[in-house]
Amino acid sequence: MRNDVNPLTAVRNLGILAHVDAGKTTVTERILYATGTIHRRGEVHDGTTVTDFDPQERDRGITIFAAAVSCAWDGHRINLIDTPGHVDFADEVERSLRVLDGAIAVFDAVAGVEPQSESVWRQADRHGVPRIAFVNKMDRAGADLDTAVASIRERLHPAPLVVQLPVGAEDGFTGVVDLLRLRALVWSDGGDTAGAVPVPEDLREEALRRRRLLEEAVAELHPGALEEFVERETLSAGTLAGALRDLTRSGDAVVVLCGSAYRNRGIEPLLDAVVAYLPSPLDVPAVRGTHDGAAQERAADPQAPFVGLVFKVNATPTGRLTYLRVYSGTIEKGDTVWDAGTRRTERVGRILRVQADRHARVDRAVAGDIVAVVGLKSARAGSTLCASGAPLVLEPPGVTEPVVSVAVEARRSTDTDRLAPALARLAEEDPSLVVRTDPETGQTVLSGMGELHLEVAVEKLRLVQRLEVNVGRPRVSHRETVGRGVSGFVFRHVKQDGGAGQFAHVVLDVEPLRDGFEFRSAVVGGRVPQEYVRAVEAGCRDALAEGPLGGHPVTGLRVTLTDGATHVKDSSDTAFRTAGRLGLREALRACVMLLLEPVVEVAVTVPEDAVGGVLGDLAARRGRVSGSAVRGGSAVVTAIVPLAELFGYATRLRSRTQGRGTFTARPTGYAPAPAVTPAR
Repeated sequence: MRNDVNPLTAVRNLGILAHVDAGKTTVTERILYATGTIHRRGEVHDGTTVTDFDPQERDRGITIFAAAVSCAWDGHRINLIDTPGHVDFADEVERSLRVLDGAIAVFDAVAGVEPQSESVWRQADRHGVPRIAFVNKMDRAGADLDTAVASIRERLHPAPLVVQLPVGAEDGFTGVVDLLRLRALVWSDGGDTAGAVPVPEDLREEALRRRRLLEEAVAELHPGALEEFVERETLSAGTLAGALRDLTRSGDAVVVLCGSAYRNRGIEPLLDAVVAYLPSPLDVPAVRGTHDGAAQERAADPQAPFVGLVFKVNATPTGRLTYLRVYSGTIEKGDTVWDAGTRRTERVGRILRVQADRHARVDRAVAGDIVAVVGLKSARAGSTLCASGAPLVLEPPGVTEPVVSVAVEARRSTDTDRLAPALARLAEEDPSLVVRTDPETGQTVLSGMGELHLEVAVEKLRLVQRLEVNVGRPRVSHRETVGRGVSGFVFRHVKQDGGAGQFAHVVLDVEPLRDGFEFRSAVVGGRVPQEYVRAVEAGCRDALAEGPLGGHPVTGLRVTLTDGATHVKDSSDTAFRTAGRLGLREALRACVMLLLEPVVEVAVTVPEDAVGGVLGDLAARRGRVSGSAVRGGSAVVTAIVPLAELFGYATRLRSRTQGRGTFTARPTGYAPAPAVTPAR
């Protein structure tokens, strides 16, 4: 590269996103092989892949923990994160997306867009992460690029721009036609690299037709391309590539490529597309944060003050690895950094370039880098690290509330004292795990995102901490909501115990809301000053922690403060906050309340002859079937099912279908629970 080119233009920070079993880890493995980072191709089914290095990942054949790797291609450094595809580990995807500049979304050429594909796509939408799509498994029976692209268009709603045409189908899939350069890339059996050849005669007419469709679609979306298209009635390869880059980075379209990662076909063009279309750290907006309540921006400049975001912590028995995205500035070994959350300094012991479970020491990390740091003691996932002289707080990744809980206890009494620190270490690594003590039973309760999530956490206690535990039956986390509200509910808080007293008078309206919590004030004439209105709102939010039905969190209500009164001496923020808390609690007891339970959308894939049994089983589990389709000789049934009814469903489904049935689930929110859950 020329010396006058900013080296950050040659950096790509991207993730691999997909539904479970779409081939994310195999794509990552082939990328590492194609870039020369590894010299032997690992396989998921053999437990030999680089990124699935955890014993549980190798045993289960799925990605559980996001793994970072680094490689080089065409003069560019690619920092790559292989993310989980199972819905129980969606928070691991969320933390990864928070620090990425781009992503490859992998789809199964037979199944197309699957439930978790849709979920991770929406997560990427929220973070504004540009994507390219890779339709994998083109060598499978029933693989169809056009059908997969149609599902992307219908279910994900971007404009898919297909830049390749497959050469051959199913077992005969041997390569792709590059529609930009109108050449074919063909992989021979056992060959690791593609040979560029002229487009086969039997595909030439179809390739020209698809090239024309691509030009028209791009011209509709890109003003610069439209100008050339109107003038010349065609688009040059350079204009087309530039327009595809702009549309990808703006999120107005997604470039679609295809291949078979398992057979090592289509990986080099995918890497070329990563370099050509996905953004560098310089192409994304400057990171935004706050300091003393004021918004600030920090550019991706190695010379600017340092700021970075921790997105993963790996607490091993030999020390802590803190995974960090450097947004601005430079850090070196031995530097002291400021943890803006805990307001304390930390010393950087070592800086490591990450290669899954292997690490290479580096002297420094600059803006745009994703590295691991040794020596930080208090930083957690979501912590902002910055230069002490230029503090800045970045928005941390969101954490989803857990929906499933189990009681855990040490199997041996001699291990009881070890259980609490072991669980604390789990929660430190995975913020979506919550540990608490049940105030009624005194049991230690571990909460997470699903049955598999908790199963993995408990197994980690056994494998890593050498701690055997007894686990109770999983229980779901309920919510409470308002079915019918009340108007004009009066509450007076009066307390006099010597000295200054407390006085607050509030009148509340409570009504149902579709979701969440909303507070409004309709007080006129200044009967309740604005600072006391804010205190009432804070008190109402305090009251949402426990509802009247069973002490569950309350959601789905609007509270309006309609009137009130103050005392010249005894009214205060504290008094009105207390009135808000106690007043809303009393008001909720006067409302008609409903118990809510978490529900999930289930997609069950079974042989066609097993559909009847599956439908009957879903009905017995209070499931509402929402659709069915036939894909590649199998039937896919979708249904909305209470999460509590899915415990043990995997075993039941396998027994009903002689091991041929699979299912996936994704949360869709909460729904009213019956007064008594029917027993099966």
